[in-house]
Amino acid sequence: MPVLAEIPHGAYWSTPFARWQGSLQHLDSIRFAAWVTRRELDKREVEAAAIDLGVLGMTVPQYQSFYGAPWYLGLAGLGHATGPTVSQACATGVRSLCMASDELMRGNARVTLVTTVDRCSNGPHVYYPAPRAPGGTGTSEDWVLDNFSCDPLGQHSMLQTAENVAARHRVTTAEQHDVVLMRYAQYQQALADERAFQRRYMSLPFEVPSHDFRKISSELEGDEGIVETSAEGLANLKPVLPSGSVTYGGQTHPADGNCSVLVTAPGAARALARDPGITIEILGYGQARTELAYMPEATLPASHQALLQAGIELSGVDTVKSHNPFAVNDIVFSRDTGWPLQKMNNFGCSLIWGHPQGPTGLRSIIEMIEELVQRGGGTGLFQGCAAGDSAMAVVLRVRS
Repeated sequence: MPVLAEIPHGAYWSTPFARWQGSLQHLDSIRFAAWVTRRELDKREVEAAAIDLGVLGMTVPQYQSFYGAPWYLGLAGLGHATGPTVSQACATGVRSLCMASDELMRGNARVTLVTTVDRCSNGPHVYYPAPRAPGGTGTSEDWVLDNFSCDPLGQHSMLQTAENVAARHRVTTAEQHDVVLMRYAQYQQALADERAFQRRYMSLPFEVPSHDFRKISSELEGDEGIVETSAEGLANLKPVLPSGSVTYGGQTHPADGNCSVLVTAPGAARALARDPGITIEILGYGQARTELAYMPEATLPASHQALLQAGIELSGVDTVKSHNPFAVNDIVFSRDTGWPLQKMNNFGCSLIWGHPQGPTGLRSIIEMIEELVQRGGGTGLFQGCAAGDSAMAVVLRVRS
């Protein structure tokens, strides 16, 4: 099977994710990511000159974000590099990786920095002029809240897509809560031994800069806003929608943070790797769109396409990670493919640590890589749905 691109071992990082309106709410997401990138590249002794392309993924505009990737790269000390700014809701992480792979395969770069950023907190309030409206009165939206609650194509919320899929597949609230408890327990594994697993890709304790990035204002021991979960607590929750099945416990929460990954042409990763004896190969991508208002189902055809491109069967996969904004996602994937629920999302997932949109999938991919490294190698599948009833997936292989 052809290798589309490689990821140098250890050449990736993530901030902790903080629940919205929490400790990261005061930070412009692009400037924050550039601040983190400078520190992390220095920590890994990666020379700026080694990076010749950047892909910036983001879904929530920030002040002056019109300038996108070139602005971010300049702030990060990579003013010689350029590249695109990408937005595909929760699929932004995989889409950004895919675009980086395409550029590398075309010979347009040897080393690409993929960075995904978002701040759901303090989202922009946008006003759109409408000169032909009565009195010239325009329209406005809250970028985050209004778009979470209404798909303009079908006038339904994202929550409604989960309810539609739960009803079609007869997924009960109790089944969803069982998955939440399982995922919470898996996340505890990442916290063991003073967060040993998370320290493999996250600088902890994490220093939080002031809004002007001139000093350190606080520290985070890890992800902020994780809700302690118990069977009794979940049992006391009622579905959010009348006659529905999804409770607040069965869905993720908006958050803030950023993630980055270096991606190279095949054979170029060794020079940038923490351990040159570990090879991380990108084997295939998949994308799909399902019928209107059934978003969680889109991960199934996307996963099939990624596996087909990689030339392997699901039986040849060692671990699966998912972006699961709803517990329903994992249940339906497991039922359709036969992949055991308990073998998905080891060490954590967005259902527990939150959903800053752009960075969400990329963090899961980083965790999947580190899980495979711990296993001594193997193949992993990441899949995740996105707004517009779409999804993307990627297959990776780790050799050691």
